[in-house]
Amino acid sequence: MRTRRSLALLSCALSLPLSAENWPQWRGPNLNGTSGETNLPVHWSTRENLAWKLAMPSKTGATPIIWGPRIFLNVAESDKNLYLWCVDKSKGTLLWKKLIAGGNYEINKQNMSSPSPVTDGTNVFVLTGVGVLKAFDFSGNELWMREIQKDYGRFGLNWGYASSPLLYEDSLYVQVLHGMKTHDPSYILRIEKKTGKTLWRVERPTSAIRESPDSYSTPQLLKYADHAEIVVLGGDCVTGHDPATGKEVWRGNGLNPTNNPNFRTIASAVVFGDIVYAPTRERPLIAFRAGGHGDITESGKLWTFNNGPDVPTPVTDGKYFYAINDRGIIWCLDARTGTEVWGKKRIKPATYSSSPVLADGKIYFTSEEGLTTVIKAGDQFEVLAENDLGDYTLSSPAVSDGHIFIRTTEFLYAIGSR
Repeated sequence: MRTRRSLALLSCALSLPLSAENWPQWRGPNLNGTSGETNLPVHWSTRENLAWKLAMPSKTGATPIIWGPRIFLNVAESDKNLYLWCVDKSKGTLLWKKLIAGGNYEINKQNMSSPSPVTDGTNVFVLTGVGVLKAFDFSGNELWMREIQKDYGRFGLNWGYASSPLLYEDSLYVQVLHGMKTHDPSYILRIEKKTGKTLWRVERPTSAIRESPDSYSTPQLLKYADHAEIVVLGGDCVTGHDPATGKEVWRGNGLNPTNNPNFRTIASAVVFGDIVYAPTRERPLIAFRAGGHGDITESGKLWTFNNGPDVPTPVTDGKYFYAINDRGIIWCLDARTGTEVWGKKRIKPATYSSSPVLADGKIYFTSEEGLTTVIKAGDQFEVLAENDLGDYTLSSPAVSDGHIFIRTTEFLYAIGSR
């Protein structure tokens, strides 16, 4: 009897995911759009293979952030206010919501809820397009608040502020790269997560002109050997900064070889191992080797690619590098050499703004129309499924506990069996 019971318990354990990963920042646990989760869903619709769905009041570019049983959302509501929502991951019910700021407005595709929250597993930090940054504990108690525009001047981006903060160790790293609507310098902030105090502010100069200084990207973390650097993309270049001081360690130029005045940056840098992949407005996308100092434009360059994305941030597993452009055309390159493995493969024609996620041997690409195409990762292009939610989607998918979470204008979906 005891043996039979033990076998039954073992069978149940084996049917569960081996590890339920959190999704603590915009690009997940590895900060690059990859997840180690397995047994993820491949097929779904608005009525099939859903654990639950929760009604949303508006569109957003912000990704759901997940820690344990909680999901955190940056939400713009009809009262023109911005809120942080906390949702029960297993039930899809709203646990609490807290006011972040007022003054929400729409500009082109986005509203002021575009930055994704970040969490360290104890507290959650949320930034808005109007520059209000707040910290809450998991019960919804406000810990501190900052007003970035009040402290350092109005944001001067042409299409509104949209960068998410990067959380690393004891600090938040916030970039403000702008120039189209201001003469103020671009800068980076290091903010202590416990108190909200600014630990340093460094200016980030650029020779970019007109709209090209504007960047909607998110800072990334580069770790190699015993070093860590904050990677900042925009203003026709990519830079690496010392986390302790903000000092610029290296700079890679060449991202706007014709000095085009309209080369604003939307896709973020991708970091995997000792390589920084820097996209710009489609061409060129440049891969740089870590470990350089000063101007690494030529000395650190590994390869260049002229069919990169404009909006969706690419994804890589370190072996293959996958990039989708805004029109749904995908390339797969050798991640270290840039050699084309396969390319110019078109999935269903649409506009793509969401960034892809790579997990469980599959890559998930979601269009603005709400269609997620699942392809097999690897050296052969193979479409596994097309899953249509039929609703406007800017947000990138998040993965946790065997489920995929996709936020459309009307709903947040938990995809996968209950």
